[in-house]
Amino acid sequence: MKPDPSIKNLIFDLGGVIIDLSIDHTIQAFAALSGIEKKKVSELYCSPGFEVYEKGMMDDSEFRDYVREVFAVEAQASEIDACWLAMLRGLPLRKLQLLERLKLQYNVFLLSNTNNIHIEYINNVMLPGVVPGSYSLDAYFHKAYYSHIMKKRKPNADIFLQVLDENNLQGSETLFLDDNLGNLEGANGVGIKTFHVVTPDIILEYFDA
Repeated sequence: MKPDPSIKNLIFDLGGVIIDLSIDHTIQAFAALSGIEKKKVSELYCSPGFEVYEKGMMDDSEFRDYVREVFAVEAQASEIDACWLAMLRGLPLRKLQLLERLKLQYNVFLLSNTNNIHIEYINNVMLPGVVPGSYSLDAYFHKAYYSHIMKKRKPNADIFLQVLDENNLQGSETLFLDDNLGNLEGANGVGIKTFHVVTPDIILEYFDA
């Protein structure tokens, strides 16, 4: 499989595409913190407050209070953050190097359902640990879009339309790469071409083809 020659713009998801992600690690961490069985924690993790936080509708302190309420724990902020950050498993240097190469050929964007605690950790801990002296993931893209700043989430059409409109992009010339099928369907719905990231390293193989 080779990249479509009509593509001029790339929009990358973050977790599971650029950053190694395992939500199961966060589920396990919350189970250990709360003493609630893992299956029940998985159900509670789907409660609406987590999406509200990703849309920037609650601040970090309010989110921690929400976690305390949902899991019925009296935990320190540092304990909650450790559980929440457990899903971030690594930031491969070769993914960053790929982005730098792609920026020479395409307009490269980031579009992530994320939150302030994760982005601060990525920029202040993960990124400088991989590239010393580098403190902003944004630098690896022509523009980065984050759900908690936009007050919108994938897969809703409005978040994709904002990226297209603000950058004068044509959907037919744009490829969105995500590991979540629902998000891909949302992008398809506004005319954006899509690529399903089924394994963490498939983007390396795809662009090196």
